Amino acid sequence: MSRIEKGATAGDSAVAAPTEPANKGTTVSKFRINAIAMAIGLAFSAGAMAQTMSKDQYQSAKDGVAAGHKSAKAACESFSGNARDICIAEAGGNEKIAKAELEEKYKSSADARYKVRVARAEAGYAVAMEKCDDSAGNVKDVCVKEAKAAAVAAKADAKAQLKTAKANATAAETSAAAHDKANEKGADARRDAASDKRDADYAVAKEKCDAFAGDVKSNCINQAKARFGKS
Repeated sequence: MSRIEKGATAGDSAVAAPTEPANKGTTVSKFRINAIAMAIGLAFSAGAMAQTMSKDQYQSAKDGVAAGHKSAKAACESFSGNARDICIAEAGGNEKIAKAELEEKYKSSADARYKVRVARAEAGYAVAMEKCDDSAGNVKDVCVKEAKAAAVAAKADAKAQLKTAKANATAAETSAAAHDKANEKGADARRDAASDKRDADYAVAKEKCDAFAGDVKSNCINQAKARFGKS
């Protein structure tokens, strides 16, 4: 079973590493896929390292990202079945992240940094969903819910950071009262993020209860409700 769990992340993303898949026949292939993805990711990052760049440098780096993605997709043709789908998803995700990072380097802003975080979350989610196809039934359903929860968490944190950054930037140019308002907006953003993540985690817990029946299932759902403050 390949699941997405909360924990260690790449950059600001909340998408964590998958666990051992139920279909172990693709394990060796996935090691090869991850090696390819790492190499592609490093190549993309190298094209966007400069903190400042001219328009020509930006276009050159952009062309490099496109070329890297083309090569990555071609490498995926050596796989078959779901291993190929995972490889393609990883290649596509790396391309989106590289594009977002390049834009952030070229035109640094809070919005650009937010888009990088979202790109990472969406890339991780796309790969996670493909890996969930290694399983079936409730195991797959739980995997999907966990993948969604990880993506929701990452995006919620990204949105909170964006709102806080913008509020602080505005406050820096105005009065002390504006600083208080900025702090208030930041707190609201963090509360919204916590609520979104709590709802997503509840969905995962509830889905896991479907593996049971009768009173055991009812008790499982009641415990999930109590844990996440649901009625």
